[in-house]
Amino acid sequence: MLGETIKLAVRAIWRNALRSFLTVLGVVIGVAAVIAMVTVGQGSSAQVTQDVEKLGTNVLIVRPGQNAMGPRSSSTSARPFDLRDVARLIREVPAVETASAAEQSQMSVVAGNLNHRATVVGAGNAYLDATDWEVALGRRFLGGEEQGGRAVCLLGETVRQELFGNTDPVGDKIRMKSISCEVIGVLEAKGASSFGSDQDDIVMMPVRAFHRRIAGSSNVNLIYVAVRDGVSTDLASSEIEAVLREMRRIGTGEEDDFTVMDMKQLASMLTGITDVLTGLLAAVAAVSLLVGGIGIMNIMLVSVTERTHEIGIRLAVGAQARQVLQQFLVEAIVLSLMGGLMGIALGLGLAALAAQVMAIPFTPDPWVVLGAFAFSALVGVVFGYFPARRAARLDPIEALRHQ
Repeated sequence: MLGETIKLAVRAIWRNALRSFLTVLGVVIGVAAVIAMVTVGQGSSAQVTQDVEKLGTNVLIVRPGQNAMGPRSSSTSARPFDLRDVARLIREVPAVETASAAEQSQMSVVAGNLNHRATVVGAGNAYLDATDWEVALGRRFLGGEEQGGRAVCLLGETVRQELFGNTDPVGDKIRMKSISCEVIGVLEAKGASSFGSDQDDIVMMPVRAFHRRIAGSSNVNLIYVAVRDGVSTDLASSEIEAVLREMRRIGTGEEDDFTVMDMKQLASMLTGITDVLTGLLAAVAAVSLLVGGIGIMNIMLVSVTERTHEIGIRLAVGAQARQVLQQFLVEAIVLSLMGGLMGIALGLGLAALAAQVMAIPFTPDPWVVLGAFAFSALVGVVFGYFPARRAARLDPIEALRHQ
């Protein structure tokens, strides 16, 4: 019986194919928007997690001042660190595996007749260890090169491609301002960060060489700290804060003039922001489902009016009111399910395209797809019931008189 009812519903819908398609367009758009928004949001969260893992999940970043995010305020009076502070952290904090200063500056890098503007970073092998960054070609810094501040450098993949193409640049020279620097290696490609910056657009040189040849001072404004395996970053952060307060002579009750930032906390915060924005966008998109449901109810009311004579004939030859109710209710559900299926296909397609354009993982959630499909069916039931009940309550004699 139900199968026959579904066949009749499909036949009735097919008789007005264009009108039926326009009717379910709201459901299609609503389901597609919800699936696309949630899938892209989940992909963005996954990308944030991957980016933080590239920096190392056991990494702490220490910087002077209290503003942990964004550029440092020019009004801050917090004094910078120096290399002795870095050495003391390694020596006096048991939870610290290694630590590295990191200073950077934007400047033009020249090789032959080619030039490229890149980020020049002063750091050392400890920075590579802390951020789990491997050397793909060539070698890392030697101990004497780091201590003596020799002008040698490692290139990021982007800089290598811009200045040397696919050739091996090890042994060649590059120039930065008046500095001639020997290329000793190429870093493993990391890609874009969560903030959209290219992590491979980098030239790394020993921090002492950076201080002497570029910065003109021994200031350190960033310290990357790698925590020992098996030690929680919360414990390491507390130990670092205690040592830094003593080093910087901060009294009891006085605020810290530095910030210790946990990369896991940063990942959690960024993921939380992404999830909230995804939820808000999905909620706005879901309004389209409500609009689509109203459209289905409207067209079903029109259908009842158009088919009043047909309904009267059915009732006159013995059809029961519940059968008429079932017929129109099934039509509304079939309409909404058709819209749901088309919306799922469109939403997944848009999400896959967005993931490719934005270079984020495509992570469709089967539960979100199933939920969107179930909600589209619910829309058909809720908004199809009133027109179906109206059809079932028609008086057979009045319905037969209707032209």
